[in-house]
Amino acid sequence: MDIALLMKAAIMGVVEGLTEFLPISSTGHLILAGSLLGFDDDKAKVFDIAIQSGAILAVIIYYWKKIQATLVLLPTSQQAQRFAMNVVIGFLPAGVLGFTVYKAIKAHLFNPGVVAAAFIVGGLIILWVEKVVKPQPRILDLDDMTPMDAFKVGLVQCLGMIPGTSRSGATIIGGMLLGLSRKVAIEFSFFLAIPTLVGATVLSLYKERALLSVADVPLFGVGFVVSFFSAWLCIRWLLRFITNHSFVGFAWYRIAFGLVVLATAWTGAVSWSA
Repeated sequence: MDIALLMKAAIMGVVEGLTEFLPISSTGHLILAGSLLGFDDDKAKVFDIAIQSGAILAVIIYYWKKIQATLVLLPTSQQAQRFAMNVVIGFLPAGVLGFTVYKAIKAHLFNPGVVAAAFIVGGLIILWVEKVVKPQPRILDLDDMTPMDAFKVGLVQCLGMIPGTSRSGATIIGGMLLGLSRKVAIEFSFFLAIPTLVGATVLSLYKERALLSVADVPLFGVGFVVSFFSAWLCIRWLLRFITNHSFVGFAWYRIAFGLVVLATAWTGAVSWSA
């Protein structure tokens, strides 16, 4: 296996792990990083989705006690049953929409122009929510969510299918607008990521299986492992960060990043290939 290619896989793994759970769009960063690295062919797009499973493993391990308790108590506990049902209900909108529009998304939206615009618009929405709306939470604990709360967050999650929007950003900011506390919105976003991103990974690998071979195992393996460790660190940092900070900094980052992409693409300083 080409060492240079493995290095690119490692870099992409870092990008995925550090951005998957922040409201800044992991997919957008992967597309743009791939453009700069020349790692943006059809196989690379499958790779971008597949290494999300490394980040998901980090969530599963970090919240293993909660997941294990839910599974053990599922037959007898109404609280465990409601939590599991909320995750399923929250996943369904994105699951159905993703399955039906998968090809259209890959064909028309996976390009730097769309990503840059989504970065800027998303940043402006975060500023509006944090500076103008300042929503007051009514749900302070994950177990207090109702199935309708979960369904509404699931609908908002669908916006994350637009590259550059951010699945995490859509669910976290959308959850806050719907009455979830900042911590509950983030934690529910984590749990929603498990079926959503696992489903996206399985679907992508199955549909694009003709592009893959046994020789790709080291490439995907490096991306998976690096993504896992990067995501683990990011989860720990984010949960500490939100205790004393808002998402305003992420909003300005999104806007600045989007403007840089547009400016370099327009001037030709950087070749932001699809």
